[in-house]
Amino acid sequence: QVQLVESGGGLVPAGGSLRLTCVASGSIFSINTMAFYRQAPGKERELVALITRGGGTEYADSVKGRFTISRDNAKNTVYLQMNSLKPEDTAVYCCYTDLVPSKFRLPSTYWGQGTQVTVSS
Repeated sequence: QVQLVESGGGLVPAGGSLRLTCVASGSIFSINTMAFYRQAPGKERELVALITRGGGTEYADSVKGRFTISRDNAKNTVYLQMNSLKPEDTAVYCCYTDLVPSKFRLPSTYWGQGTQVTVSS
């Protein structure tokens, strides 16, 4: 069994910063991609940022230059540093990963429960 647990969400004024953390635990042989998605009320879920095992990154255009994703492979942890936050960044942020649970098994995808980020104007 694999669990993803996010932390670091909260209420922050526009222009402020938050750092989200997501820790993967349980039966893990290796982790491929780790990412954060977000979903605002009435909107579809969107990819915010992803990072590959080798450190390659991708960002949504709306967060480029403001958000930075990083990971610690030894700790099965991914971080999302969010700076210059805007009210339109308000959403539930969910952690995502695809990983191999044990040797000789195929990769599977997992989601965290989500953490609320609210940016006040």
